[in-house]
Amino acid sequence: MKIMCLGGAGRICRETAFDLAEFSDFEEIAIADIDEAAGAEVVSEIGSGRVKFVKLDISDHDASVEKMKDYDIVADGTTIGINGRTSAIIADAGCHAVNLNGMGDENNYADAFKEKGLVFVPGFGMTPGVTQMMVMHASARLDAIDTVRISHGAYRPFAFSRSIAETTTYEYDPLLESRVVFENGKFVQVPPFARPREVLLPEPYGRTEQYIIPHSETHTVAESLQSKGVRLVEVRGTWPPENMRLIRALYEWGILRNDKITVNGAEAGIMDCLSEYLIHSKEGTETELYGYALHVEVVGIKDDETLRYTLYHTHPASDGSVPGWEGLRAYTRNVGIPMSIAAQLIAHGRVLERRTGLLIPEYAFDPADVFHELGRRGIRIHEKIERESEGVSCK
Repeated sequence: MKIMCLGGAGRICRETAFDLAEFSDFEEIAIADIDEAAGAEVVSEIGSGRVKFVKLDISDHDASVEKMKDYDIVADGTTIGINGRTSAIIADAGCHAVNLNGMGDENNYADAFKEKGLVFVPGFGMTPGVTQMMVMHASARLDAIDTVRISHGAYRPFAFSRSIAETTTYEYDPLLESRVVFENGKFVQVPPFARPREVLLPEPYGRTEQYIIPHSETHTVAESLQSKGVRLVEVRGTWPPENMRLIRALYEWGILRNDKITVNGAEAGIMDCLSEYLIHSKEGTETELYGYALHVEVVGIKDDETLRYTLYHTHPASDGSVPGWEGLRAYTRNVGIPMSIAAQLIAHGRVLERRTGLLIPEYAFDPADVFHELGRRGIRIHEKIERESEGVSCK
């Protein structure tokens, strides 16, 4: 089989390609991107005869379909804002697919994937993606579910790439309608910095204050656990402290609205101008601590007893003690590797109940398969079970 890494020259999707080259049995791995120089760099760095560069411009739909249709699976590492366009290309090309975000316009093409017998899993990085696997692992061991709280710490610079700058400002957009929690059968919209909660992440991250963010898990977990009576689903996140201080100030000063301003006769959004500065600045592209930390709590009933499952993950340190995990790669590998794992599971037919169409992660994979593959890369999932009434560890 052959796989195309769409946006494969980007900092995160190239990690997917690196992982595919090391762990997969795909006969060809294409780095598809509009940036020829960056794509050639990835091909050279991998240094495998199985890897090639394909120049692809998604603004040309028909030409993109023509190039893509030679591949069996697409790992789509492009940004939220263009995931509708890339999903249309993938559907017309007749490929299986997985992407990182799960928050774009993928659902518009659900029927097309289903009619062609294809599998498309939207949103399979660390979060969304591995977080849903953690939730499903815990929920399978409970008779009924009351509360699911998903949290993460993404320790990376504010704007080490344009896609990351877009994600950063998107999540705290004051006008964003999709920032919701699921509560008592309804999706409730909340503003930026809503429902602060202290979350203890594993070292070296420690205690963090986190806020509600707009992630697809709110919707997918509510759907997948409906039969178990889930009452509350909340998704929170945080970035390095200096990032959070900046985003709070941008929100309080109205800059995140991205109002239009005129500078030297040219009109531009004020947040767009600031993002452009950050993308080209030391402050926007560096941070002190790099890495990723997931934290998931599931509270429910088992044999008339209330239990709390807490799952979190760890990975090799970013301090250079483990080759390949230095600095920013401690973040980018955490995001890019799960997409590689998902693509390989699809390729090997390890999709739950052999389903087809657009499948949320909960309906796509067995958590045990994902956890096993993550462990092979040094990414570990940890679990603690407590009696909610006593706070006493059972395991």
